Amino acid sequence: MSTRDLLRGLPVLAHEMPPFDPADTPDAPVPLFASWLAGAIDAGADEPHAMTVSTVDADGWPDARVLILKDLDAAGWHFATTSTSAKGRQLAANPRLALSFHWREQGRQVRVRGTARPADPDVSRRDFLARPEGSRIATLAGRQSAVLPDRAELDRELAAVRARLAADPDLVAEGHTVYTVTPETVEFWQADRERRHVRLRYRRAAEGWERELLWP
Repeated sequence: MSTRDLLRGLPVLAHEMPPFDPADTPDAPVPLFASWLAGAIDAGADEPHAMTVSTVDADGWPDARVLILKDLDAAGWHFATTSTSAKGRQLAANPRLALSFHWREQGRQVRVRGTARPADPDVSRRDFLARPEGSRIATLAGRQSAVLPDRAELDRELAAVRARLAADPDLVAEGHTVYTVTPETVEFWQADRERRHVRLRYRRAAEGWERELLWP
């Protein structure tokens, strides 16, 4: 069997999915997102706070990677990374980015387009200290995305950082940064078995938000 035939034989949108009435939605996107996130958690979605963060480099090439949503409030969506990483450098040069959430169990996607700005340094510090030890060790080791000539070098660096952290539990990685994403557009996509998908887009306007339905 060819890969093409194999892929065509896989089921798509074959499970039960919740209804979505775009007429019964709040005036702003964050409360609706919070409701959908809670629904994904209740539905048993695997890592419902995982999201794809897409940025562009200096040459206009896009990059995408999966990160974890750290917080959600009236200011927007929050995530953390190292400011010296590839994505951190890209955001410093061009703060425009996109976030994508996919909850397969409910046939739902959310797409956020906006700008990312570093949060207050104290917010980043608290976030770092609240992370699991393994995550802090990996971040303190630094050099994310740099070429690694030998895995043994990584093991040596992690061991050295583990010793440093044991001696100073309040050690914080200098480049650890929480970013706040201020949205410009937020699209909610609800799948339908008959392909009558519902797409609702919030678009920032001069005063508040405008809501518009999109063709599937």
